[in-house]
Amino acid sequence: MTARIRVGAVQAEPVWLDLNGSVDKTISLIEGAAADGVQVLGFPEVWIPGYPWSMWTSSVIDNSHIIHEYMNNSMARDSDQMRRIQAAVMKAGMFVVLGYSERDGGSLYMGQSFISPEGEIVHHRRKIKPTHIERTIWGEGQAESLKCVVPSPFGKIGGLNCWEHLQPLLRYYEYSQGVQIHVASWPAEFEMPDPKKLAWLYHETGEASYRASQFMAIEGQCFVLVASQVLTEENLEKNNLIGNPVTKAPGGGFSMIFGPDGKPLCEPIGAGEEAILKADINLRDIDYPKAFIDVVGHYARPDLLSLLVNPTTDKHVTSMDK
Repeated sequence: MTARIRVGAVQAEPVWLDLNGSVDKTISLIEGAAADGVQVLGFPEVWIPGYPWSMWTSSVIDNSHIIHEYMNNSMARDSDQMRRIQAAVMKAGMFVVLGYSERDGGSLYMGQSFISPEGEIVHHRRKIKPTHIERTIWGEGQAESLKCVVPSPFGKIGGLNCWEHLQPLLRYYEYSQGVQIHVASWPAEFEMPDPKKLAWLYHETGEASYRASQFMAIEGQCFVLVASQVLTEENLEKNNLIGNPVTKAPGGGFSMIFGPDGKPLCEPIGAGEEAILKADINLRDIDYPKAFIDVVGHYARPDLLSLLVNPTTDKHVTSMDK
């Protein structure tokens, strides 16, 4: 395992509601990152085929046509489209954490596949609790999704989706798995709307999501790659987002790379811009903040406070042996 690594975080606009177009753009980003020497690359939440923001701004019945298309353009883990992505990752020789809307039979899940430099899906997890209205579209991950860190030639790599970063017990469990490089996968998040037009909560903004990701770097003493989506004005209509006060376009992006003490390691880009943010990191730098605080080590009090985890995955169908 090498200590010095180049990491990258995607900030880009999805190819909305277009599975094959999404795969093409994903491969293009992987190839571009590889040309810049990136060895670990993180993608946003449900990057394929984009985060359907209209579920927050319109009624279910007004979005039925979009959700029907969304289901048809979500990606199966075992599919020709995924195999194209795996081949691109193998050719690039990098490690990728890919966020996508995963189709499994008649259900959708907010999936993250961890793809090794050999092009293998070495781990797959699903968001364990979709947030609020998200539960009308996606199902919940089960116990296998509690594992969120895998070893790689570039260190121990972890990943969570969106508001999983606000679940303290899940974060703590990830720290216990020894995460060194964490991929924080997010959708597009926007600035606060005009309070005269809409009462909105600060926690549902790009700034709040940025701060939550930064806090995870501080709390877990790990490098954090924040990957987020962008929305442009030309795609508002396609996403049924015309006229609402929340999804200001171009906007939505807040990507960043944080060090294990929470320090930003690259320059931010505009909320509506596309780029792969990059930073050269040294895993040994984790030792500096760990010497001050290790929440699953010398700074813990397991005699007073500890975490109980159920690792057993419940099955939908269990056969009784005769």
